[in-house]
Amino acid sequence: MARIVGIDLGTTNSLVAVMHDDRPKILPDPHSGSPLLPSAVSLLPDGTFLVGESARRRAALHPHASILSVKRFMGVGLEHVDEQDRREHAFDQAAGALRVVLQDGSGGTQTLSPPEVSSLILRELKRRAETALGEEVTRAVITVPAYFNDSQRQATRDAGRLAGLDVLRLVNEPTAAALAYGLDKQEEALVAVFDLGGGTFDVSILQLREGLSEVLSTGGDTRLGGDDFDRRLTALLQEQLGGDQWSAEDLAILRDAAERAKRELSAVEVATVELPLSGGTRILQVTRDAFDAASADLVERTLARCRQALKDAGRQARDVDHVILVGGATRIPAVRRAVEGFFGKAPYADIDPDAVVALGAAVQAGILSG
Repeated sequence: MARIVGIDLGTTNSLVAVMHDDRPKILPDPHSGSPLLPSAVSLLPDGTFLVGESARRRAALHPHASILSVKRFMGVGLEHVDEQDRREHAFDQAAGALRVVLQDGSGGTQTLSPPEVSSLILRELKRRAETALGEEVTRAVITVPAYFNDSQRQATRDAGRLAGLDVLRLVNEPTAAALAYGLDKQEEALVAVFDLGGGTFDVSILQLREGLSEVLSTGGDTRLGGDDFDRRLTALLQEQLGGDQWSAEDLAILRDAAERAKRELSAVEVATVELPLSGGTRILQVTRDAFDAASADLVERTLARCRQALKDAGRQARDVDHVILVGGATRIPAVRRAVEGFFGKAPYADIDPDAVVALGAAVQAGILSG
């Protein structure tokens, strides 16, 4: 029988996993070896699409041909589009439902719905899985945020269908994280899932009882994520360089350098970045202390959402038995310290926070396949 894959269709990155020898396993890109597929799509002048890392890089120089973070638009209408969205993307105002207009750079355009964009990402994950497994993949479990409503969940199913996948089940992302850690096997536990991804932040309070999971409350901020921490680091680099006139190419270089510095500062106190700017190469240093100070308000915003989620669940921080970290931005030391201090216990972070939801989806896929 063909295997069922588990898919984390993420705002910033997506992954696919499968059960192998009774353990969940991420299926990496067969060429680069990277487990992550950036959730990015870019329209080329010949009418074809780039998906993944190449699309993410192209988006920096061709923003109107590209779309990032399409998950935020799944199952919602034009009334949910704000001014920042309109600055970043063109929308078909005549369409009844939300549709994004991509410009290929040579005068051509294509108009796509969010499920159509997401289907391109899912199709690439399907191809990745089929290459790794050596067999056709037609069935999947896909994770969704706990706050997704029926319309958003149906849009996710539609994306799967367009990609050639039979979506057997949609699993809440916090539930998938708990599955990855095996917490569903506990008789009873209260679990907080702290999910700080590239573009969004979610916190969920789960009640686990005899293998069943109930989401008591969920909250977050769709405008808060690792990208915001990157912007603070970019601003620190710009302050050191001086000036306020930046070309699109230089800004792309600064953003890439800031992201690399963020990753480096998770392990060292001082990061050194090399910037091959149009005016000449510059080498700068940025400290973890400076980064922590510049992003302290972002960390506090996550804790404010945690307070509200606990209040909505009728619980207090001391009632939580386990805390799970999800999302690449939870690698930031200041974030981990803040979470541990808030809940009064060390969070689970043994599993790669980028992969934990996909691994949980694979566990659910394994359960469905017996």
